[in-house]
This record gives sequence, structure tokens and C-alpha cells, in this order.
Amino acid sequence: MAEEYDVQFIEREDRSARFLVRDVTPAFANGIRRAMIADVPTLSVDTVRVIENSSVMFDEQIAHRLGMVPLTTPAGEFEAGDTVTLSIDVEGPDTAYSGDLVSADSMVEPADDNVPIIDLKDDQRLELEAEAVVDSGKNHAKHQGGVAVGYRHLQYVEVVGDASEFEEQEANVLRGVIEERAAEHADADVENGDLVLTETFDHDLSQRYPGKEVEVHDVDNAFVFHVETDGSFSVEELVTRAVDTLEDRATELRDAVQL
Repeated sequence: MAEEYDVQFIEREDRSARFLVRDVTPAFANGIRRAMIADVPTLSVDTVRVIENSSVMFDEQIAHRLGMVPLTTPAGEFEAGDTVTLSIDVEGPDTAYSGDLVSADSMVEPADDNVPIIDLKDDQRLELEAEAVVDSGKNHAKHQGGVAVGYRHLQYVEVVGDASEFEEQEANVLRGVIEERAAEHADADVENGDLVLTETFDHDLSQRYPGKEVEVHDVDNAFVFHVETDGSFSVEELVTRAVDTLEDRATELRDAVQL
């Protein structure tokens, strides 16, 4: 993707990131968003065999909680339908956490160790085995590795004149990311071409361009993505896998047309 499109990270952490993609159409941007939500497979608990459950919670409730625990899903190691066995055995008084799950595959483990499953009182015990299966978000929400995926146009601000000196300048709210093109009017140490998060000026253009009348415009074919994952994989892996699924589907369509 980086060889074909201009990609620039604005914020970057392991599980969340904001990045800019240029030279893509709105349809393609939406295709990436949908693929990150629905098409990238993850491991998630699907079936549970309860050995002992003397807690106050029904087996089905515990199985539902286990299904929502994100599991690491290494790239290229699993295919749709593959399974991994996990087990848990906790006796009260104690709290069973996701970190108590023991995986039969060292590459697969809970993405977070501190997700509570059940509080166990004296003489209560939870022992079970679970099968995690590889599937995609379009079949069940528990397989959506992209828990928050959105995008919006990159925008820029044009200064069109001076505000009236006899009227108090009202707040002009804008949220997202702007490409600076009016640095000489900005109340900040920036240069034209810089990418600026609107939270740096409290989302208020009247603070960034005091005393100025401004207009906001979209930058053509440039979109800022804000992506968060559940920990099944990093943002980079999620985006890369999503683009791969689009490529695979396009190849399938091309082959079908050529038959």
C-alpha cells in the first residue's frame, strides 16, 4: 500500500492510530473502512465445555463473556475455520480474569490479561475448556478486530478577510485534522503543509485565526483514518490485512469475468 499511495501517520500507538491517505477515492476509503471492520479474521471463543461451574452465573453467560475476550491472532498462521483450545481453572475466593486462560498454542493468548470473567466466592470453582475459531466480523461482532474505525476528509482553512472589529468573534467549531495553508494568520508556530489536530486549538478556529473570517474546504481525495483495534493485532496489521482482502476480492472478480 505504501508504494502506491501517500500514507502519513499523524498519531501512532500499538492499538490506535490516526493516519492520512492521499490519492484515493471516497469509495475506496469506505472499502478500506468496511474491510477493517468486517473482513479481517480473528480468533474468538466459539464453543465451551464446562467441567465445573459452581458460581452464581449461568454457563451461557460465562461463555458469552469468554467470546468477547480478544485473542491475539498472528498474521499468516491461521485460516478461516482453524481452532485453538483454551482452558481455565480458578477456585474461589478469587476473581477469574482473561489472563487465567491457558492456551494450547503459544502464539495465541488474551490480548488483555485483566478482563474480569466472574467473581468466585468460597467453595466456588470455574473449570472449563473452550474452542476459539477463526472467523470474520461480517459473521459475528466478536470477530471484529477493528473496534472503532472511521474516516473523514482532510480539510484546510482559507482566510477570506478580517472579522468585524465591532462584534465579538464567535466560536467556530471544527473537529478532525487540518492541513495548514494559512500559517501567516495562525496563532501558532507552524508552516504551510503541516498537519494539525484540531484539539490543539480546542477545535475552535476563532482561537487559531483570531480576528479573521475563515472558510473550511475539503482536500480532494485525501482522508484521515482513525482506527482502534481490540488487541488481536496492531493497527498496521489490521490495515494491511484489510487491504489484502480487498485485493483478494478484486482478483476473484477479475478471474470470474475472464472465464
